[in-house]
Amino acid sequence: MKQFEIVTPIYQYSSIDELPKEFADLCMKADMAARKAYAPYSKFRVGACVLLQNGETILGNNQENAAYPSGLCAERVALFYANANFPNEPVKAIAITAYQNGDQVALPISPCGSCRQVIAETQMRYNQKITLLLFAKDRIYLIPDANSLLPLSFSKNDLGE
Repeated sequence: MKQFEIVTPIYQYSSIDELPKEFADLCMKADMAARKAYAPYSKFRVGACVLLQNGETILGNNQENAAYPSGLCAERVALFYANANFPNEPVKAIAITAYQNGDQVALPISPCGSCRQVIAETQMRYNQKITLLLFAKDRIYLIPDANSLLPLSFSKNDLGE
């Protein structure tokens, strides 16, 4: 038997003012997107903002549906739009935040498993690391590599290509 560890570096900031301006702007746009989410059932509004290599930013928010599996998360809304409209433009970063009962969450939320898989696939697609910014009222987590959120992820390599 051989044991190995997977280490996830996470940088914690206490204020948006500590971030580089480019990332602070991204967090503020994710915040605006969260406020516009369609979440009449859960009342949990999530916003995401994707930064492309060319400087373009794409907003997304969660879209709920009475038939629960038919909704979509903010991260996938933003990433799928970016990939559909800018197919040759790598994703540089994504900021994510959430509101519950009208207030921004105190602690950062993390993408669900499906969103982690899509973020990892997007990173592999462009062969460029994606920085994640998980933005909340009391702190911000910066994760410099999407693979940190989903180590040992399923990929095209698993399909025998």
